[in-house]
Amino acid sequence: MLDTRGPAESPVSLADWFRVGLAANPDGIAIRDGRDAYSYRSVDRLASSLAQEIRCAAPEAERVGILMERGARSYIAVLAISYAGSTAVPLNPDYPVARTRIMMESAKVEAVVADEAGREKFRSGGAGLDAMVKVIPAEADRRPPVGNAVGERPDSPSRKYAYVVFTSGTTGKPKGVAVSSRGLARYLASVHARYGFRSSDVFSQVADLTFDLSMLDLFSAWGAGASVVTTRPQDFLRLARFINDNGISVWLSAPSIVALLRRNGALEPSSLPTLRWTFFCGEPLLRQDAADWEAAAPQSTTENLYGLTETPITCFSHRWDRDRSVRLAVNDCLPIGSPVHGYHAGVIGGSGAGQSPRPDVGEGEIEGELCIAGPDLFHGFLDPADDRDRFLSVDGRRWYRTGDLVRRLPGREFAFIGRRDHQVKIRGRRVELAEVDGALRSCGGVDEAVTVLAGERLVAFYVGEPIITGALLRALAEILPPYALPRRIMRLHEFPLTHNRKIDRRALARLAGPVAAR
Repeated sequence: MLDTRGPAESPVSLADWFRVGLAANPDGIAIRDGRDAYSYRSVDRLASSLAQEIRCAAPEAERVGILMERGARSYIAVLAISYAGSTAVPLNPDYPVARTRIMMESAKVEAVVADEAGREKFRSGGAGLDAMVKVIPAEADRRPPVGNAVGERPDSPSRKYAYVVFTSGTTGKPKGVAVSSRGLARYLASVHARYGFRSSDVFSQVADLTFDLSMLDLFSAWGAGASVVTTRPQDFLRLARFINDNGISVWLSAPSIVALLRRNGALEPSSLPTLRWTFFCGEPLLRQDAADWEAAAPQSTTENLYGLTETPITCFSHRWDRDRSVRLAVNDCLPIGSPVHGYHAGVIGGSGAGQSPRPDVGEGEIEGELCIAGPDLFHGFLDPADDRDRFLSVDGRRWYRTGDLVRRLPGREFAFIGRRDHQVKIRGRRVELAEVDGALRSCGGVDEAVTVLAGERLVAFYVGEPIITGALLRALAEILPPYALPRRIMRLHEFPLTHNRKIDRRALARLAGPVAAR
């Protein structure tokens, strides 16, 4: 039966969150993608039509993939899958076919909404997508809508899970996380209450759908009746102009965007006057980058967010305050802040932490691995084997070991000091790569720095002025112990970035290559 309800009083599904915006601003712009603009009414019609196609083509499909280039049609597909009563599984046509196949099999994808680029990827890779699952052409969203809206089945699996996303797989194969609809609904309600988004807001949309920050963009905007604007690679070449021309008021991205603007001479004082909220997430935020952004966007409140797919999305926040933030910086990076949205922090296995999570109470500096507990913490990865050694139960509370190393700071805030898997051993000595990065950034003329392990040697990369390697090594020798000194330092014009605009450490490791022992 077709569902002609208005917005849900208490949003639960992604469809419910869109209906809130639809009711609040039906003729307003929901999506702007290049020269194309889609009102809330038109997005509703297009999503309803595509949902009808999904239900007709794959009526029993619980999980439906999205194999499409990022843009308005892929956002509409997310909504259509929720309208159809299924769980969305975002995929990426740029990923290798073998990786996409692993993700589809792990998530038990039964149907896929695919555009021509997605279908061609499988054809060129020697694999037929239609031989694996039922394929619904994305072009179906251009067909005339059937009825008014497609309702969710009463027993719809999307009532339990909103979407499935995968971790980056930097420590092995991709790990799938099914995100609870109710947990996501509570998270989004907390986000809207904290930030007070308005229908007049215009949100950036930078992240690929396989990165869960994209869901924060879309449904923060749509839950307020606001607009979301697709930011494409070519837009980064003139980003300040793009932000101003589109009147973007809410920006969310990895911090590497700051260095890009600076290199292009576009990070001038008051050059970003339209922004009122800025959120950085996904990488450490340098204090100089935060200060420069504040000067460029003086009307914006800036927050450094920390999050996990497993929580979902974000669970810590530090609000930039020049004096306090600079004072609390560690290795030149801003704190990740304090838990928000109902989560709790604990620290295990480091200096002063012990072998059980020490709750975030009291004062005093402790270091160790960050553990998270909270009402909407995920129940486990799609493959139960991936849960090994990741969960702890202490005093009746379930904790998730994040693999991130933190230091508790005054005021019960936390600083990120590295990854457990970025803590390497050099000749039996532990070295934290973030510490080497911070030391290199302290050298005059170095703007950005990233260190990787190549074989059994450290290789450091930097962006900045040309500097004689010997001079850099002498400066580092005054800060770092001998075993932590890079054996090779390479200058780059800019760091390679992933499709989510994060520094691509794998590409740097390949560039480093094997380092011969000396």
